Amino acid sequence: MDMIQLGDVTLHYRIEGDPDGAPVVFANSLGTDLRLWEQVIPYLPAGLRILRFDKRGHGLSSCPPGEYRIEELVQDTMRLIEALDFRGCLFVGLSIGGLIAQGLAANHPELLRAMVISNTAARIGTPDMWQERIDALRAGGIEVLADSVMERWFSEGFRRHRGLELAAWRNMLTRTPLDGYIGCSAAVAASDFTESSAGLGLPTLAIAGSEDGSTPPEVVRATARLIAGARYEQIDNAGHLPCVEQPAEYARILDDFIRECGHV
Repeated sequence: MDMIQLGDVTLHYRIEGDPDGAPVVFANSLGTDLRLWEQVIPYLPAGLRILRFDKRGHGLSSCPPGEYRIEELVQDTMRLIEALDFRGCLFVGLSIGGLIAQGLAANHPELLRAMVISNTAARIGTPDMWQERIDALRAGGIEVLADSVMERWFSEGFRRHRGLELAAWRNMLTRTPLDGYIGCSAAVAASDFTESSAGLGLPTLAIAGSEDGSTPPEVVRATARLIAGARYEQIDNAGHLPCVEQPAEYARILDDFIRECGHV
C-alpha cells in the first residue's frame, strides 16, 4: 500500500492504469474509502492514469483530531495532486468529494482540466442539520445513524435485493473513524461554494441518482446550472452512490465525458 506525508496528515492512495496516460483523480464520499470506485474502474477506457485516495479521517489515512475545514481537505488534495504529478487531471468527486472538486476549481484551477461533480451540490444541507447529526454521532457513534444513511445512499431495489453488498457498505460506514467522520461532517456543514462555483468555466459534468436521499437530483441540477456549459446526467434507480449500484452506466457516462473533453 502507498502512503504519503502531507503536512499534518498521512494519506493512503492507489495509482493504477497507464503510467503515461491522461490523469484522472477520484475523491470519495463521507463514510467511504477509495474502494468506492472499485467497480467503475474496469469499465473505463484504456489510456488513463488513475489516482484514488482516502481523505483525512477515512480509510487507511491518518485522522487528525478536531473538526476539519473544507479548505484543509482541498489543500490535502492539492498537495497530493502536485506530489504525485497529477496536474491537468480530470477530477471526479462524489458528495464531499464534489465539494473538494469545487474548491480546487475555484482556488487551484491550474490543476484541473475538467471536473465531474457527482451526487453533490454547491452547499449540502444546512449547518443546523449537520450539527444535529454531529451531536447524535458524539452521543452514540456512527451506528446510531447507519440505517438512515443506508436509506439515503441506496435505492429501495438495492436495499431489498442486494443484502450482502448492503451489509458490506454498512460495515465500511460504521468502521470509519468517528473523529474522521465528525471532522468531515463539520467541513461539509460550513461549506458553501454557491458564489465561487457560479464563476467557474471549466468543462463540468454533474451526475445525480434518481433516488438519492442525500443530494436529490434537483439539488445536483441546480448546482450544474451555476457553472457555464456544465452537463447534467441522471442515473435512474440509483441513490447517493450510483457508482456502486450501476458501475457500468456510471463508467459509460464518464467515458463519454472523457472523450468529449479530449482527455485521452
